[in-house]
Amino acid sequence: MSDHHVYKKVELVGSSKTSIEDAINNALATASESLKMMEWFEVTETRGHIVDGKVGHYQVGVKVGFRISGS
Repeated sequence: MSDHHVYKKVELVGSSKTSIEDAINNALATASESLKMMEWFEVTETRGHIVDGKVGHYQVGVKVGFRISGS
């Protein structure tokens, strides 16, 4: 086991018709299908799509950190 960790970050945008939290969870769940060892995330932006004067979709920019294998 290493005494240090090295991470890589990727940027994602999750969306949801329901909530900001669902948008984050959708992004993380989908990313976890191909990214292994995800350990943290940070929300970098929040925005939405407007339909008929109401929120149509929430969109959340997320940076996800995952550990490089062997670190």
